[in-house]
Amino acid sequence: MTPTLPSPVPAPCVVPPFEPLRVHGPRLRLRRALRRGRWAPATVLALVAAALAVAGGGPPPGAAAAPPGDRAAAGAARVRPSVAVRLVSAPVRIADAATVRLLRPGDRVDVIAAPGPPLGGDGAARVVAAGARVAEIPRPDGTGADHGALVVLSVPRATATVLAGAGVTSQLAVALC
Repeated sequence: MTPTLPSPVPAPCVVPPFEPLRVHGPRLRLRRALRRGRWAPATVLALVAAALAVAGGGPPPGAAAAPPGDRAAAGAARVRPSVAVRLVSAPVRIADAATVRLLRPGDRVDVIAAPGPPLGGDGAARVVAAGARVAEIPRPDGTGADHGALVVLSVPRATATVLAGAGVTSQLAVALC
């Protein structure tokens, strides 16, 4: 007598009948809400969405305007880049290493450039990057406190160019946003 082995194929099962799944987008929900007499919440929702679309990205309410001829500073002063702007990683050497120890990845900072001692004190300090996100804080390289500390910021490409130029001619500092 030979023992029968279990079949490797499972027994067929019956799938119960069901109605097709209908997926509706947000436009249909808005129409349905209007049809059912819930026009007030639907209207408020539509107005808020329109206001957010129009308000988009501009300078923050308390930001100082850049001089008309200073296009680079005007582009760098924007807090939130538009969706089409691609962010790059910009390494920046901050003059005060102790300030950098206060930062954590994800913090938002304003980068301030002050003329260095060789250039003299006649130039005023200026904000070269507003609302930049701290991407990384590399380990100290052992150059000492006199040389500052390195911070990697995520900024638009135009702002990275302004930061690179300011880092050569000025001492950079950060202020937490």
